[in-house]
Amino acid sequence: MNQTFKSFYAGKRVLLTGHTGFKGSWLAEWLLDLGAEVTGLALEPDTDPALCQQLRLPERLSHRIGDIRDAGLVREVVGETQPDVILHLAAQPLVRLSYQTPLETYATNVMGTAHVLDAARQLKQPCALLCVTTDKCYENREWVHSYREEDPMGGYDPYSSSKGCAELLINSYRRSFFSHDDSPVGVASARAGNVLGGGDWALDRIIPDCMRALSQGQAIPVRNKHATRPWQHVLEPLGGYLLLAMRLHEAVLGRLDGSLTERQATAFGAYNFGPSLEANRPVGQLVEEVLKHWPGEWLDQSDHTAPHEASLLNLATDKAFHFLDWQPRWDFALTIAHTVQWYRAVLEDGADPVELTQKHIADYVS
Repeated sequence: MNQTFKSFYAGKRVLLTGHTGFKGSWLAEWLLDLGAEVTGLALEPDTDPALCQQLRLPERLSHRIGDIRDAGLVREVVGETQPDVILHLAAQPLVRLSYQTPLETYATNVMGTAHVLDAARQLKQPCALLCVTTDKCYENREWVHSYREEDPMGGYDPYSSSKGCAELLINSYRRSFFSHDDSPVGVASARAGNVLGGGDWALDRIIPDCMRALSQGQAIPVRNKHATRPWQHVLEPLGGYLLLAMRLHEAVLGRLDGSLTERQATAFGAYNFGPSLEANRPVGQLVEEVLKHWPGEWLDQSDHTAPHEASLLNLATDKAFHFLDWQPRWDFALTIAHTVQWYRAVLEDGADPVELTQKHIADYVS
């Protein structure tokens, strides 16, 4: 996998929005390892500590602090960067926060995405533009079967709804501006669910809650032990994003020189990236698995008055398997083991987060 990625990404100009966030920081580290010329555009990290700072990313890539709600800034950065690949991850990513700041959530997740898409219209050279949304973009009916890419968009809470809106927007821009035979920009979207891994310090997420509590010798507070999620390591969808963006760029070149195949054309669309079915576990099981690697206790703090969050959600990944040859590599147990090991090594042993993150990437691609 990594050798294939290196042959494509080495020397490529990559614009990564949201590089100061959890997923963005892991993706930036991977891109740097592949030899890409990375420009990051994002807000300042909103946690302390922040993985972006732990990985010393501001010193290792072209670090731009700015807000994707500023259309002029986004257009300026895209124009200056002239990227071969745009990976759009910047977002307001929290369900519970979206109840407190709905307008900011929509402005960032919908209009911010519109600004990125519109800025890409100025590009003249081949570019793959991948917009990352979420599994929560689907109209969730709380059923047991998996959601496919053609299922309806929806969203109960402002966050989920904003991502459903973003998907509709992406599809509209793709068909309106980026589907012509002479269009140098190819557009796709990627949908993934709950990701785990070292360096997530956000509030109201179960793994950071676990790590903070255990490192302080406290019981883990668990809000909803019955909620089931498709848990996956952060490297799983990131590998999918890198693969899809690479295939998307190849499809753009094929479209421009008239050699585009039917299989290549499938890159212009939406893709799910999720774990195998065995990784769909209740929060209670997740916490018990964590405690196998870092002994402690947990405390049931169920709150029936808390804002609504989905209790059951799973993605079908057949499309990614058949058209991208992508499938998850780490099962549930391995995902938890790697995640807890990262935190314990950093918090207890003083390990270097850069070396540890690079090691986990190497373990994953091997």
